[in-house]
Amino acid sequence: MNLRLDADLLLRAYAAGIFPMADSADADEVFWVDPEERGIIPLDGFHLSRSLKKSVRDELFEIRCDRDFAGTIRACAEATTDRPKTWINEEIVDAYTELHRRGHAHSVEAWFEGELAGGLYGVTLGAAFFGESMFSRVRDASKVALAHLVARLRLGGFTLLDVQFVTPHLQSFGAVAISRARYRRLLAASLDAPADWPAGELSGADAVVALLG
Repeated sequence: MNLRLDADLLLRAYAAGIFPMADSADADEVFWVDPEERGIIPLDGFHLSRSLKKSVRDELFEIRCDRDFAGTIRACAEATTDRPKTWINEEIVDAYTELHRRGHAHSVEAWFEGELAGGLYGVTLGAAFFGESMFSRVRDASKVALAHLVARLRLGGFTLLDVQFVTPHLQSFGAVAISRARYRRLLAASLDAPADWPAGELSGADAVVALLG
């Protein structure tokens, strides 16, 4: 039997170490994923390349959190030339939007010339942030958003950044694959740890770079 996805079910699932996906944006149902190997970015091991540091410091983008969560998740669900098929269906959009209203889901957004140019969204629970998806319409937009996310997590006392799967793109930022057993231990410790999603915006590019140093 397929349980209807809702915010309460999502929170229980993340606390148990599993997450939902759909076969495509048009799929009517979701399935649950519990990988044997889990991708994480160690918060003390984030790789800030020279080029990304320059992009952050150039402040080409206006970085905002939760200004347009709905626009961010829908942009992540869009098909693109590089990603013709996505796993975010309407059921997922609705459930995570409700999580956002409850304060458990957040977006980090890169704005360029008044338009949403890139960003990411994910779920917070305890001292864990579960990264879900990211998108970019302007070069480096999602990379800069990710750098701001890591700085924000460090500032707020978070201990776990879950990225689900390791890809070559995420590996360039320091993502590593760990066993399911090790992930569960890290998750349990993070769920019991205090953390705060910082209110407002971080104060300038130099502060972000310093937090990532």
